Amino acid sequence: MGSVRGGLTFTLVPGAAWADVCDKERPLWDGAPVSAVGEAIGLFTTPAGVFLIAATALALALRSQWGGLVAVLLWTGFITFVTMADPGGLRSDAMIEGCIGSPTLFIAAVAAICVGTVLYTMPRQRGD
Repeated sequence: MGSVRGGLTFTLVPGAAWADVCDKERPLWDGAPVSAVGEAIGLFTTPAGVFLIAATALALALRSQWGGLVAVLLWTGFITFVTMADPGGLRSDAMIEGCIGSPTLFIAAVAAICVGTVLYTMPRQRGD
C-alpha cells in the first residue's frame, strides 16, 4: 500500500498465489472452513474412494489374500496422489484459506482399513 524507507514496497492485498485459490481447488466451496472430518468424507466419496471401498469390501467378502493386497496397494497409490500430487502448488494455500481440510484423518482411516484387510485376509494357521 505504500513504500517504506529504502524503496521497499509492501501490500496488504493477497498476492497472485492466493488469488482465486479456492475457486480453482474447490469451485463449489460455500465459504465455511473445511474440517478434517469434512475432508475425509469428501475424499472417501470421490469416484476413486468409492471404487476402493468397493474393491476392499469384495476382497474381504471373498477372503482373497491377493485381492486384499491389490486393494491395499491401490489405497497406497491414492493416498500418495492425495498428499503428494499438487501440480499447481495451490494445496497449501487452499488449506490456509480453509477450503481444503487436513487429510490426516483420512490417512489414518485408510491405514486402519489396510491393516484390517491384511489381518483379515492372511492365511490361517492350522492347529496340530
